[in-house]
Amino acid sequence: MSAARPFTTLRTLAALAALPLLLTACGYGSESSDDDQKSEVAAGAEKLSADEVRIGYFPNLTHATALVGVEEGLFQKELGGTTIKSSTFNAGPSEIEALNSGSIDIGWIGPSPAINGYTKADGKNLRIIGGSASGGVKLVVNPDKIKSKDDLKGKKIATPQLGNTQDVAFLNWIAEQGWKVDAQSGKGDVSVVRSDNKVTPDAYKSGSIDGAWVPEPTASKLVADGAKVLLDESDLWPDKKFVITNIIVSQKFLEEHPDVVEAVLRGSVKTNKWINANPDAAKASANEALKKLSGKALPAEVLDPAWKSITFLDDPLASTLDSEAEHAVKAGLLEQPDLKGIYDLAPLNKVLKAEGAAEVDDAGLGTE
Repeated sequence: MSAARPFTTLRTLAALAALPLLLTACGYGSESSDDDQKSEVAAGAEKLSADEVRIGYFPNLTHATALVGVEEGLFQKELGGTTIKSSTFNAGPSEIEALNSGSIDIGWIGPSPAINGYTKADGKNLRIIGGSASGGVKLVVNPDKIKSKDDLKGKKIATPQLGNTQDVAFLNWIAEQGWKVDAQSGKGDVSVVRSDNKVTPDAYKSGSIDGAWVPEPTASKLVADGAKVLLDESDLWPDKKFVITNIIVSQKFLEEHPDVVEAVLRGSVKTNKWINANPDAAKASANEALKKLSGKALPAEVLDPAWKSITFLDDPLASTLDSEAEHAVKAGLLEQPDLKGIYDLAPLNKVLKAEGAAEVDDAGLGTE
């Protein structure tokens, strides 16, 4: 994949009509939504500049930094007497709406909703302040019908939503093979079928699709149902890394409560460090959080391979976000946007420096 990406407005009236659906969640099987929870504060803990911080994330493995950080109390430890109020979402647009309305202050979210939210508000609502996860996206196929990429022609391959992060990646990959597909209808040399991740496994088992370009744990669920991995998207990117989850913040909250934002980022950095040092315990913690939020834990045959394919990191991998935006432009879904200012990594770099870690780069898309 090429390394260059920016967004702004949708190109056609049809795309505009689809805007609320464009950039949705990548989770599998969760019905949880806006499920508010408050953390317990230690007696005598000193508050920061805000009584509480409202955070949002998806009940999804690619948001495990938030899942584990809340579950293990790692965020709360950094926040002292400032309470965490957490809400979960099933779609990127609803989380962006919550940020815009002030229902949440900080959120874990995919690159496409972050870009779309930023450009729709003319750069006045959010900043990306950190990274959280890379990878965890695969092309899985029916091995009886597809044995190599050449066998994809004429087949039906699912993506989560028109214009979502995986849909854009698949359309870009199709174009790189020299194949033609109409981005809006999904019709062409390969049929791109937009299918919610929760129903994609059933669509695969029924034979209505021949494979899917999807995030974890949906990919591993399909493999458990007999599919085979044809391609790991990480193999298409420099250093096998690309952003799948960012941390965003309301610009108003960042201006008014920089100490709280810094504390959350410190909690995120320490959570990622704990996850990487204790992968089995972290995996179990994330699954326990999913069980609490959705009522059902992931089985080992899905959880284990899904967890292995995700990398948890602090770097937002800004250059890959820029590339993903460019891929959507090339697909005809979006016109060229101005992403200058979407990042403010100064608070994160302050935390990283204090932790003795290397600072991260905003690829020229920072506030300065």
